[in-house]
Amino acid sequence: MYNCGSIAIIGGGSWATAIAKIIIGHTHHIGWYMRRDDRIEDFRRLQHNPAYLTGVHFNIDEIFFSSNLNEMVQKYDTLVFVTPSPFLKNHLKKLKTRLSEKFIVTAIKGIVPDENLVCSEYFHQVYDVPYANLACIGGPSHAEEVALDRLSYLTVGCADLEKAQAFADVLTSNTIKTKTSTDVLGIEYGSVLKNVYAIAAGICSGLKYGDNFQAVLMSNALQEMNRFLTVVKEMQDYESEASTISSKATSIIDSAYMGDLLVTGYSKFSRNRTFGTMIGKGYSVKSAQIEMEMIAEGYFGTKCMKEINRRMHVNMPILDAVYNILYERIAPQIEIKLLTDSFR
Repeated sequence: MYNCGSIAIIGGGSWATAIAKIIIGHTHHIGWYMRRDDRIEDFRRLQHNPAYLTGVHFNIDEIFFSSNLNEMVQKYDTLVFVTPSPFLKNHLKKLKTRLSEKFIVTAIKGIVPDENLVCSEYFHQVYDVPYANLACIGGPSHAEEVALDRLSYLTVGCADLEKAQAFADVLTSNTIKTKTSTDVLGIEYGSVLKNVYAIAAGICSGLKYGDNFQAVLMSNALQEMNRFLTVVKEMQDYESEASTISSKATSIIDSAYMGDLLVTGYSKFSRNRTFGTMIGKGYSVKSAQIEMEMIAEGYFGTKCMKEINRRMHVNMPILDAVYNILYERIAPQIEIKLLTDSFR
């Protein structure tokens, strides 16, 4: 049975904090990389993350903090990346230590801008990490609810199911249920798209569309996601070690896909829905981003997915509508009206 060994968290936000809480409950030791030394010092003094989920307290003796990414990679066997996707490239530019022999888990529900790659593809293509050493965490899992010990269900995806199960065992508790999958690509793309659709849900909320329409929107979003994932898996030419990723996709109604879509589209904790609601109420993109003070991954994901779909040619009217509103500055009232006319 595979052993995940020593585990380090890379990132300092709310989801990183929630995952750290889960893992430390099993291992009683983690490494934790944070970019800012002042945040680390405040964390040690306060015994909680000074900026995110401040109600979650830690035993500081169980944490090795460092702002040196190379030190963290050298010391730990499993690296859980939980940074916002727009910042991943800059974090990794500091890296001089090889990642190829590490077990990499990405809990980043986003896509690498400019590269237009989901994180597993990015780590494989740029850092030569074998697909068998790449895993992802999916499923409906707002950090705030995980931190409150509310029952949550997570899916760990990896081409090597033994490794997926080993990491799933680290996450499993009375309040965290886990399952495994080989569909890394589908889980990651689904995680990107559900953020886009949550922005659409927020825009419609801001425009005063009701619950009846929201249900139709989510139904169409699920169909759109399924169309895209089906085409991606048909087109993707994985090397033999990762062939199971595309050949054994899980049903779209699984919690890693539909469940994550629903919670992100409806929950009060959803940053992307909140961002979309502000856009629907008339905020500019810039003013909405400033007021939120947190990153809505779907803003960046919308542009990346639009560019990716230019070569996939999948029918994606909701993605197109959100892109037109955010990047082409078409009035939400006009774009959503056109979208509603296409639904049945």
